Amino acid sequence: MTAFAEDALSCNGFLGGRVRLWQPVKGYRAGVDPVLLAAAVPARPGEAVLELGCGAGQALLCLAARVPDLQLAGIELQPPYAELARCNAAENGQEIEVFEADLSALPEVLKQRQFRHVFANPPYYKPGAHSLARDAGRQVALGEGTPLADWISTAARRLAPKGYLHMIQRADRLPDMLAACSGGLGSVEVLPLAPRQGRGAELVILRARKGGRAEFRLHAPLILHEGTRHERDGDSYQPQIRAVLREAAALPWPV
Repeated sequence: MTAFAEDALSCNGFLGGRVRLWQPVKGYRAGVDPVLLAAAVPARPGEAVLELGCGAGQALLCLAARVPDLQLAGIELQPPYAELARCNAAENGQEIEVFEADLSALPEVLKQRQFRHVFANPPYYKPGAHSLARDAGRQVALGEGTPLADWISTAARRLAPKGYLHMIQRADRLPDMLAACSGGLGSVEVLPLAPRQGRGAELVILRARKGGRAEFRLHAPLILHEGTRHERDGDSYQPQIRAVLREAAALPWPV
């Protein structure tokens, strides 16, 4: 099936079973963050969408499950994951162009294209800011190899005029993200994601538009879980977040 041995993979369901994803048993495994990111992208049928660092294809497939008839493409550095993304696309009856490439050396054919939406879930940690993962694939996914500013500049170049960039990242990386948006990106909005009421935001989703001129907007945090602390095992998501994760609903973006 892929470069991974069959017993090294598991098949997991997302969005209430709407997406089936083969992924490594060990190493980097898909979680909630890419699902929330995909749910924030305001794509419409027929539009072209590019994901930087698509991994096994989770976020693209979640977006496709919510919005039909998209033109989907992904860039993935690690060949085994790129191959897995293609297999997952076929498993889910979707067409995704997956390019095996480094962000610093995109294929010429991709350099000639523009997209209405570009989104990314870059590695969260700067070099030396976290313990090295034993699995190489997980280390690439979590540890920053390409500077965050390069992720944003690559996205900006691939965006069509007035196109949207969406990126999820740790809240403490927000200053880096905002500084990188100065080159051609504007109308920046930031939606903090807080785990519970009374807790600080650990993640943020940034939205920006190519050539946008609206003022910067910092929204009130979106609370993910009910209650002020973890009191029981099981699903404690807020109803609107549960709808995103289980029913393929769009993320409630403030207006």
